[in-house]
Amino acid sequence: MNAIFTINGKIIETKRLILRPFAESDLSDFYEYASVEGVGERAGWQHHESIEKSREILSRFISEDKTFAICLKESDKVIGSLGVERYGLEDKLTEFDGYRGREIGFVLAKDYWGRGLMPEAVEAVMDYLFSELDYDFLLCGYYNFNSQSKRVQEKCGFKPYRALTMETRMGTKENGTLNLCINPKKNIKFNFSHPETLIYE
Repeated sequence: MNAIFTINGKIIETKRLILRPFAESDLSDFYEYASVEGVGERAGWQHHESIEKSREILSRFISEDKTFAICLKESDKVIGSLGVERYGLEDKLTEFDGYRGREIGFVLAKDYWGRGLMPEAVEAVMDYLFSELDYDFLLCGYYNFNSQSKRVQEKCGFKPYRALTMETRMGTKENGTLNLCINPKKNIKFNFSHPETLIYE
């Protein structure tokens, strides 16, 4: 089942990054990376064609309080986001009944690709969700054309869970993979439903 989650002022520090709630003052940084063609599209959303679009999304991030701003520790510049989202198909994925988890999603500014920053951010949030909030599992997905996201998730311990056709926020449908990571501190054995899409070993 979907765990209840809000950031509630939580700040997570890594060697190079700070993950914190978004603020209205982040608008310029947010628009800077979200307006670059090819960044949002890899995560299934259209790059922002105006700063007003970024303002609208930023306002949603702030009000919903479930998306971390990924900031460079040295400058507090926002270079990406990491959301702790509700996973879909909760009523159909009966293996998670009685267990607490969420789905994470992330995006990083193009100028910072290839530096190992995204795995650093993802691992820190996973540790918080597993160690401090005691979640049982996490899901994370990627469109099959996004090999970078696939590598990040593999590095962070996610395993292929289901092969799905996923609808993007742009209205297109893409073949994708939903990954699963079980809290390593727990000995959980799920009884998986829907074998027609299952690829977990």
